Amino acid sequence: MQTLRRKTRQISVGNVKIGSEHSVSIQSMTNTVTSNINATLEQINTLAQNGCEIIRIAIPDIESANAVKDIVKSSSIPVIGDIHFDYKLALSAIKNGIHGIRINPGNIGSLDKVKEIAHLAKANGIPIRVGANSGSIAREFQLKDHNISETDKRIKLANSLVQSALKQCKILEQFGFKDIKVSLKASDVLTSVKAYESFAKLNDYPLHLGITEAGTFISSAIKSSVGIGSLLLSGIGDTIRVSVTGSPVEELKIAKMILESTGLKNKTIDIISCPTCGRTTTDLVNIVNKVERLISDLEKENKSFKPLKIAIMGCAVNGPGEAKDADLGIAGAKGNYILFKNGKTLSGNYNEIEALNILSSEIKKYLI
Repeated sequence: MQTLRRKTRQISVGNVKIGSEHSVSIQSMTNTVTSNINATLEQINTLAQNGCEIIRIAIPDIESANAVKDIVKSSSIPVIGDIHFDYKLALSAIKNGIHGIRINPGNIGSLDKVKEIAHLAKANGIPIRVGANSGSIAREFQLKDHNISETDKRIKLANSLVQSALKQCKILEQFGFKDIKVSLKASDVLTSVKAYESFAKLNDYPLHLGITEAGTFISSAIKSSVGIGSLLLSGIGDTIRVSVTGSPVEELKIAKMILESTGLKNKTIDIISCPTCGRTTTDLVNIVNKVERLISDLEKENKSFKPLKIAIMGCAVNGPGEAKDADLGIAGAKGNYILFKNGKTLSGNYNEIEALNILSSEIKKYLI
């Protein structure tokens, strides 16, 4: 059963609609030098092929702001400009066709500068993402008493994030700007969840979910799945970005699995495999990796599948009996494999290469 999502207003980032009436979108961020247009576009294209729907680029200087025109012109997905401190960079990015900007009005400078950004963004029909980060909370909301329990620290930090984000929103609202998306990110999962839950009760702005500074792949996968996943399951969240120290392609793998696991994205291909045990006498990990690569290569060729559940099992115990709900599967021991379909054995006594070749042929029958 799909979770009832929190009702929000709608904004548009290019051709991607964000809000409770639309699918939760996946974002990532390039790690190229933005002014290197070719490298940036190459990475955007790779990320789009791997499921990215909105991309954010850093705009730290005027060269990057000027590059926006060519990047936007050739990007296959909407582009958001990430800007801090210099309001002129925001103005340049908007004039060069950026689809959205991320700023914190509190660090832009005078209200006149923020007003100029808000008016230009409104005139060009682009949204602004604002919010708070545990490392950049407005001074008046920062934690002053550190001699308290960890639980109290989390509660107070979450409240500080909420108050800081509300302040950012109010700065834009006073200039008549409400095409706002909000994020409240901390590196601590419980703090982030508490902040998002609290903010969600106060208004109807769409929320961009994430756990900041989540670490490398395994660390990020766990923190993001717990934090982002729990919020999505409670109906909170309209767009997500998983933060990984490393290749942004890794972010997309985690993000897609979070959306699939929470029922917010259809899982076209579901590969299940047993965890291995003392009964396993075959290289199951290698077989699973080969099947995953086959699926990935076909998807990169823009091939689409009918819904398909594939089981790869390491012995008779975890074979067609336990995996009887799979559409296709193989089970093997000591180099001998059987193939099964919908719980019924099709054939058996194949070696690994033969079994994989037959399984690959069966998988391709599900291509649309």
